[in-house]
Amino acid sequence: MSDAVLEPLTIVEIQRRVGAELERIGSVIDELGALFDGAGEELALVGGPVRDAMIGRLQNDLDFTTSARPEVTERLVAGWADAVWDMGREFGTIGCRKGEWQVEITTYRSETYDPASRNPDVSFGDSLAGDLGRRDFSVNSMAVRVPGREFVDPHGGIVDLAERVLRTPGTPEQSFSDDPLRMMRAARFAAQLGFTVAPEVVEAMTAMAARIEIISAERVRDELVKLVCAPHPRLGLTLLVETGLAEHVLPELPALALERDEHHRHKDVYEHTLTVLEQSIDLEHRLGGGPDFVARFAALMHDVGKPRTRRFEAGGIVTFHHHDVVGAKLTRKRMKALRFSNHDIDAVSTLVELHLRFHGYGSGEWTDSAVRRYVRDAGDQLERLHILTRADCTTRNQRKADRLRRTYDSLEERIARLGEEEELASIRPDLDGNQIMGILGIGPGREVGQAYAFLLELRMEEGPKSPEEAEAALRAWWAGRG
Repeated sequence: MSDAVLEPLTIVEIQRRVGAELERIGSVIDELGALFDGAGEELALVGGPVRDAMIGRLQNDLDFTTSARPEVTERLVAGWADAVWDMGREFGTIGCRKGEWQVEITTYRSETYDPASRNPDVSFGDSLAGDLGRRDFSVNSMAVRVPGREFVDPHGGIVDLAERVLRTPGTPEQSFSDDPLRMMRAARFAAQLGFTVAPEVVEAMTAMAARIEIISAERVRDELVKLVCAPHPRLGLTLLVETGLAEHVLPELPALALERDEHHRHKDVYEHTLTVLEQSIDLEHRLGGGPDFVARFAALMHDVGKPRTRRFEAGGIVTFHHHDVVGAKLTRKRMKALRFSNHDIDAVSTLVELHLRFHGYGSGEWTDSAVRRYVRDAGDQLERLHILTRADCTTRNQRKADRLRRTYDSLEERIARLGEEEELASIRPDLDGNQIMGILGIGPGREVGQAYAFLLELRMEEGPKSPEEAEAALRAWWAGRG
């Protein structure tokens, strides 16, 4: 799905767009449709591709549904496609490629969840109408029969698309009982397309929020990533919080809605966090690519340590000492529970732990060694740390905001200068382990590690040294031990 919010469209404009898109892909859908029709089977383009064709954003991935069982589908496409693969025969899905098109063909099906199961019970259906009725939302429950190109819309999806509203084909209670993950998809589509979620859908999400707990962590994680990487994640995240779903999938987020102290001397942490996320997105161009999950999730999690560290002190002062360290631990724990990769867990946790470091910089009092440490500790997350630190300024005091921006500009300039001079990103001691052992006349062991640590500390404090200077310092350290 495209990452731009859907603009308002009339039904006439939607019909014009879908006609143009179907013409563009006519050769592939008509050929495939003729294959199935000749074998006495039904085939229809379905779901997301139909929706995306209607808004002029059809990609190269085409989803079809068919009356054919998977073994029949595989046989029919074998001589037509450039490549064929089994994507999940037990779920009725065969994949193939034809030129630039990636195709998935799935047998008509219905799937429901046993209340105690994390996985769907899949059974094959026997009609297109039944298949469309089991889908998540009406805008995804439209189809185009091929090769005849007959439009099928039994649940008013085209009207909902024009009105930018998200409804379910049947009752939302039945839809969410069949697959509770659809509640998170509702939030994701709101964030991706700027849709309004129908009141009855919101009501059902609120009443059934706890049912999300039967869904596997991996499926919840994947939906959360899509939501966070959408163009307007605030819309989806707000819906998760307001319906109570966030309490089950990301409880650290609603916990940020701290009650304000009577003097109103600290910010609304929840609203501050959503603003930091949006400001982080505005700076994402610095990373050179599209939506960056690590940067966005770090912005979302950067203050999750505040509820546990909040203290009220004399004079109405509110403090959050060490919320960076506590927040990093909470972030790591939550991401492990959601089965994120170790790489993503380490990256996001590092950013959360370092997000306050800059505030020790003052007006530029850091020594060069302190700047080196900042770079070393950030490692390959330095650019994302720049983004998070800048985004974390949400003050309405323009003078203060300008001063913080200029100060961080200064820090980045120092990092760039030192980087040119010293290759900061790959700081190493001026002598390696073999040289240390040769100079000191020792073999591998703990003492080599101690010497290495001494030289690294020296490098951080004083910058690069010549081999002769490093050797002299090493010998003096060795002689003075003990």
